[in-house]
Amino acid sequence: MNDDVQTPRGKRVPTSLAALALGVREGTIRQWARRGKITRYGTKRQALYDLNELAALAAGESAT
Repeated sequence: MNDDVQTPRGKRVPTSLAALALGVREGTIRQWARRGKITRYGTKRQALYDLNELAALAAGESAT
């Protein structure tokens, strides 16, 4: 099992797919991670984001 891809919470995806999933720019994903709005996983060279966390964020934003 590759820990960089699978987690107990869900699948982790790179910045480009995270942005596509939420319909925002990659820079927005990076800003949210810097501000603590979402958790950044992965290595220094490759950022990964948890799909379940992104889905929860999208659900919260669409309700506002």
